Amino acid sequence: MSGTSFGLSQIGQIHLSVSDIDRSVAYYRDVLGMRLLFQVPGQPMAFFDCGGVRLYLGQPEQESFRSSALIYYRVDDIDEACRELKGRGAELEAEPHVVHRTAQVELWMAALRDPDEHAVMLMCERPLG
Repeated sequence: MSGTSFGLSQIGQIHLSVSDIDRSVAYYRDVLGMRLLFQVPGQPMAFFDCGGVRLYLGQPEQESFRSSALIYYRVDDIDEACRELKGRGAELEAEPHVVHRTAQVELWMAALRDPDEHAVMLMCERPLG
């Protein structure tokens, strides 16, 4: 690597600590509709696909590895996404609302919580005009 410019740029995996792997797998798969890649037999570990980035749900081996990530999921239509999630049993903590506006787009956000009380954020950019 000598003589080249190095910098981290691509996320491969995000870890989120959970207390009950089966309950979390059911929520992320059945309520949020995420694609389960695999669950590790005999281990409290499950992996989901998030558009090419893996979401790793698991019980940490050591307390120092406990994580709580604030993840924003991009959706095409935030109102439809919220209706669908409510229909699957999700409770919204924050209804869709505008958080930023430029001359070209509005940035909309909504929020809910998973079974371990991690915030699950939805984001949507709506073109203006």
